[in-house]
Amino acid sequence: MLVVDPAVEATAPVLDDSATVADPAARRARRPDLGARVWRATWPKVAAVGLALLIWQVVVWSGWRSETVLPSPWTVFDSLGELIADGTVFGAVGVTMRRAAVGYALALVIGLVVGGIVVSSSIARSAVGSMITGLQTMPSIAWFPLAIVLFKLSEGAITFVVVLGAAPSIANGLISGVDHVPPILRRAGRAMGAGRWATLRHVVLPASLPSFVGGLKQGWSFAWRSLMAGELLVTLGVFSVGRLLTESRSVADYPGMIAIMIVILIIGILVDAVGFAALDRWVRRRHGLTSD
Repeated sequence: MLVVDPAVEATAPVLDDSATVADPAARRARRPDLGARVWRATWPKVAAVGLALLIWQVVVWSGWRSETVLPSPWTVFDSLGELIADGTVFGAVGVTMRRAAVGYALALVIGLVVGGIVVSSSIARSAVGSMITGLQTMPSIAWFPLAIVLFKLSEGAITFVVVLGAAPSIANGLISGVDHVPPILRRAGRAMGAGRWATLRHVVLPASLPSFVGGLKQGWSFAWRSLMAGELLVTLGVFSVGRLLTESRSVADYPGMIAIMIVILIIGILVDAVGFAALDRWVRRRHGLTSD
């Protein structure tokens, strides 16, 4: 049996980890500085881009295709610089992003309404639950014949396809999030006196946020692909990103065509990094899934 001398015990320092953990200054001291965090987040992306450019250049050097058809990265970047310098790309991006914002906003409203009805009614779930998944799996290009018949060659045809591409994913994200809320959370809410709507607002919806954010991201990806397909098929009077891509191919401007493809990729990356990544971090922080 281990016996501790009372004198030693009285003079022994007491280690209180809780004060250190709870101290904001101590937490900040343990964090790496801003430059280190930026570098840690940036260098893998820079390395991936560099590797992709290297592979691209090696393929060009191999002579697999003529440089007229498959230009080098530097030729493409020169073409991209010209599009930026004369302002063509900014006008086209503005038109395309306006269409994306309108279509995604409508899809968000419809997805929330439909998803909310399904999760609150077993009859609605039996009636349209499987149909929502079926609509989600349909290729967006399959909707264009109907869209053109209904709306002719107009903005409405493009918006129609964007909404049908995104709304089912958003609705399914909400449905999946609510379905995966642990029953013990609902019981805890009711035990504390919460009624049906209070439980929904304060327990179910916050707990379903991670899946719902996943549905929002998937809905955006479907909306963006649907929009690009629409702009390639439905040519209107204004210049958009899709129209620039089509016209570059038509006049055999292959460096310009690939430059527009890079613009499309950059837009997708920026929307995810600036919008959805921030939303995802907020949700993870709210659920205690980060170390910050």
